[in-house]
Amino acid sequence: MLRICKQDKNKVMEQVKNKVLDGIMVSNSNLIDDIILTMCHEGVLDNLDQGFPDKRNTNSTIPLRFIMALVIVSKMKVRTSLTDIPYAIQDYRTLAELGYNAMSTDKSDGWFNEGTIRHLLGKYKSEDIFNYYNNVVQKHIFNTMDIETNIHILDCTKIAVNYNNENYEGSTYGYDRLGNSMRGYKLASLRGIYNDSGLIEDVRFGTVNIHDFKLSEEMLKTTPCFHEGDILLMDRGFTSREMMNYLKTVRKVDTYIPVRKSMEIYEMAIELAEEIDDWQPHPTRKDQMICHVNNVGEYFRTRNSKHDVDLNSCVVWSEDTQSYAVFITTDMNRSASDIVNIYNMRTEIEEDFRQLKDFWKLEDFKSTKLNVISFHLVCVLLGYLFYQLYLNTEDGQKYIGKCLPVILKNYKQEFLNYLVLFSGEYFCSMSMREFLEFRDECSTDVRKFILEFFS
Repeated sequence: MLRICKQDKNKVMEQVKNKVLDGIMVSNSNLIDDIILTMCHEGVLDNLDQGFPDKRNTNSTIPLRFIMALVIVSKMKVRTSLTDIPYAIQDYRTLAELGYNAMSTDKSDGWFNEGTIRHLLGKYKSEDIFNYYNNVVQKHIFNTMDIETNIHILDCTKIAVNYNNENYEGSTYGYDRLGNSMRGYKLASLRGIYNDSGLIEDVRFGTVNIHDFKLSEEMLKTTPCFHEGDILLMDRGFTSREMMNYLKTVRKVDTYIPVRKSMEIYEMAIELAEEIDDWQPHPTRKDQMICHVNNVGEYFRTRNSKHDVDLNSCVVWSEDTQSYAVFITTDMNRSASDIVNIYNMRTEIEEDFRQLKDFWKLEDFKSTKLNVISFHLVCVLLGYLFYQLYLNTEDGQKYIGKCLPVILKNYKQEFLNYLVLFSGEYFCSMSMREFLEFRDECSTDVRKFILEFFS
């Protein structure tokens, strides 16, 4: 059962003297709590109330931001059990900022059991939940932190579920990157480069067997994250001459993409590069050479080719593999070095998704219901976003260039010399000194009653 506690020290002290005390929690420092506290100070947590229509009939006075914050923290701490959620935040400073806490009324199930979350999410469809992520990030969090990105990376990742369980709603069969059969879903994401971080700013969700481009097409045409003069990096799976034309002429966005070896533009760019014979050292890779070949649009055409925008290219020769690669862009003013340097920004995205699956447990589902699965994915993505935002704050700068699993492995948790007391509908935090002074003021039988919570 869900019981939310409000912060009120006087009420707690009054009720404890009447032997009404549900629990005492030791307050410890934790990097995740530090991140959440920073998000609270930055005003980010307040945004969690936005973009999600509140369809609750009861408990509507409990801010959605608090419920969302608890769930997101539990995901960041890799506490996948729903019963862990009420105790996800253990830093008294964070609890004080939120003004609320949660208390389990059933120690075997907790208040956020499967039935509770099913009831909470039963009013929402999967698309409502993903729309919530997009709205709260684009319209609220980015505005609060004054974020505008101009380099974007498009990617799709496959979300695997139990292959033999047919109960996962909306799941289909497909193949993973190694060609093995799998069951699951697919997530398309648009990631904006912000300083040294990548922020997932727009997502689309579909079945695993849908083509990457089909899943992403509507997002590319409508996302509010694009601005005139922006750059979009894509891999070969998104190759579409029509979309490159559209992004350049309508959205005023330049695309960068490697081309397939089977394409005419690949062969012609290499042939022209060999003819030009102006090879330069690759700016970052010692065993490679590059050559600039401009005006190659005529070798990659649509049926109505008179409306095709022109294309610029960089041909890369690898001495190590004795092979070529060709990268094209709709920006006609870039040099060969510019093209490969810009496209190299895309290389970290696969590592990020590996961490989301291996460390953040993106694929660890506790339900086969599509709306519950969607809720899990969105909360993990919000937790990942919070970490990336934290790296861009003064407190988080010392962690730039480090992944969260490595940081947490070396993080030394400290006792904060505070206790959190739960009593009925209220909670409060007390320093050890303040708690001991309060206990000394209580009657003998109350002191013995309090002592039982430390046995």
